[in-house]
Amino acid sequence: MKKKKSTQEIGFNAQTQAKNYLIQQGLTFITQNYTCKRGEIDIIMKDNQQLVFVEVRYRTSFHYGSSAATIGIQKQQKIIYTAMRYLQYHQLKNVACRFDVMAMTCNKQANLEINWIKNAFYSTI
Repeated sequence: MKKKKSTQEIGFNAQTQAKNYLIQQGLTFITQNYTCKRGEIDIIMKDNQQLVFVEVRYRTSFHYGSSAATIGIQKQQKIIYTAMRYLQYHQLKNVACRFDVMAMTCNKQANLEINWIKNAFYSTI
């Protein structure tokens, strides 16, 4: 009998696939699972001179809506706060930043569909 994967394993696998996809698209990997007291950023990449904070969302189906639709305003605020902490901790000033979403869903044929949403939400940081 095949052991069912935990939510953490599924999330880590989705993040790894997202990271590899972004590297294939020419972005440079910085770090994964950056955490501070109030939040976490799944992946931090660099796209030319721009820092990219990436939220990875994975759904096994579209039955309950798209994975991108699960990122509400509160989640966005947590990601923005965490990004500010990252910039402060690394003493990065006047750095161009953007917030992307990797919305991943397994379709009916068990193929992974990746929807990379650049500039999914904005902040003035």
